Amino acid sequence: MRVEPTLPPAVLAAIRAPFETVGATLADVPLVQPLNLILDLAGEGLRARLFVVQAEGGAESCLRPDFTAPVARSHVESGASEGRYVYQGKAFRAAPEHTGRSEEFLQLGLERFDAQASDAVAADVEVAALAWRGAIAGGRRDLEFWLGDAALFAAFVDSLDLAPALATRLVRIAKRPRLLQAELARAGEAAAEVGTDGGLADLLADLPGEGAGNLLREVWALAGIAPVGGRGPAEIAERLVAKAQARRAPALAADQAAAVAGFLAISDRPEAALDQARRLAGGRASALDAAIAAWSSRLAKLAAEGVPPDVLRFTPGLGHAFDYYDGLTFEVRSAALGADRPVAAGGRYDGLLARLGGTDGGRAVGCMVRPWRAFAQGEA
Repeated sequence: MRVEPTLPPAVLAAIRAPFETVGATLADVPLVQPLNLILDLAGEGLRARLFVVQAEGGAESCLRPDFTAPVARSHVESGASEGRYVYQGKAFRAAPEHTGRSEEFLQLGLERFDAQASDAVAADVEVAALAWRGAIAGGRRDLEFWLGDAALFAAFVDSLDLAPALATRLVRIAKRPRLLQAELARAGEAAAEVGTDGGLADLLADLPGEGAGNLLREVWALAGIAPVGGRGPAEIAERLVAKAQARRAPALAADQAAAVAGFLAISDRPEAALDQARRLAGGRASALDAAIAAWSSRLAKLAAEGVPPDVLRFTPGLGHAFDYYDGLTFEVRSAALGADRPVAAGGRYDGLLARLGGTDGGRAVGCMVRPWRAFAQGEA
């Protein structure tokens, strides 16, 4: 495992300094986290990146890969409706097969939780600007600030006025590139009737929310199945649901598929990127227009917070290793380190709070900085 070198104290203090100005509570979450919780919240695709700890006779656990979900869980369990939490500590990621880079690294950041009536755009800007200030404090001069929006795709899909089943499927698989590309590739196909393939896939596809994964987990428990490694119940359920929905939903028309592919390929200065999204939209664009108006406000506020407009880039499909982001997403990238090793990252994840047992309507946005990557002399 690669353990990051220790930063010079003055450099770490400079990177941490912006986070000390927001009046947040210091969060302390356990180093070992429940494996099923992390996978259910962050997505089964992260399993290969986790250090799994198998307790004898007990549930599987893992070393924390990130602080967001554990801090959010702690906040929900506290019963508070609002809160700001800063953290600093070690996180752990196993190596992707093609890199051989298992990591133990220092991470610091902020998670902000607000009531439903709060100004989400203002909170987005505060947290994104904080990430930028922390990232540049390490001395790098090759940084760009990449912005995205997980919710913008849903608004774009809505503009196309698709059949409800197809629109729901597209939004559901938006963070699964292979499934999304397969959907684009089948443009023009006819839908199958419900039950033509029958069985478990159709049953799971009719369950709301996380019901499919939960049902499969209960069945495994009743059967005494305790999988170690490989695919978990949530991932298997998701694949079965995707299979059923692909059969049931009509396919995109060729022009609709071209519009979706064009939207996913957008990567430009924010104003130009949003203009491209508007031009690709269908005739029912009220939701998309509202989302783009919110982005105009974000961009103006980011400039007011001192984020230089010339460092901004926008690609609507920007995502992270974690599946729970459902609004703004962002990464601070170094030209020297490349897109796969961001210096800072974060975004909005309102839906995660309800999944953790919080009340519906709560708002959540956060960011993290990798101090060693931010250090001008550091490598990752």
